[in-house]
Amino acid sequence: MTLTTRCIAGLAGLMLSFGALAAPMEVSGVKLEDPIEVHGTKLQLNGAGIRYKAVFKVYVAAMYLPKKAATPEEVYAMPGHKRISITLLRDIDSNELGKSFTTAFTENAPKSEMSKLIPGLIKMGQLFADQKKLSAGEGFTIDWIPGTGTIISVKGKPQGEPFKEVEFFNALVRIWLGPQPADWKLKDAMLGKPS
Repeated sequence: MTLTTRCIAGLAGLMLSFGALAAPMEVSGVKLEDPIEVHGTKLQLNGAGIRYKAVFKVYVAAMYLPKKAATPEEVYAMPGHKRISITLLRDIDSNELGKSFTTAFTENAPKSEMSKLIPGLIKMGQLFADQKKLSAGEGFTIDWIPGTGTIISVKGKPQGEPFKEVEFFNALVRIWLGPQPADWKLKDAMLGKPS
């Protein structure tokens, strides 16, 4: 192999590896783009996984951040835009989903912040109750937009007014990354840890 051939082969390999980094990831049939753009800002996929309830797959959750984070504390403290994306793998009653989020929210939120978080929690519960049902393939996103707040979009449509406090966004993220997460394997997956 000549030097030129080796250089071309090496360059092709390098280009392929960069292409692989930008390729969408697939989790249980759900394609997750990487990177994505959220309100004009590029975010990278930190990690994604499946939420199981007993043996049933419920949804795919993905977390997008400005840069990689390996611990919940890094995620909470990181400045800039952030997104949690949920895609359902089965039909589910929105009220039931809202109740399970409310339970996980209260189990993981710092007790000292709960009185401040209750109005947002009530509003979020109503938001899910208004949806009636979410079908497999549908989903929602939870975005933190600096200067605006937390925007929850269901099926691509923003719901209600933004939640202004960053504590509310972090309390939502604790549903998946808190001390009593919805699913331990999913927590590790969203933090980019190999399974």
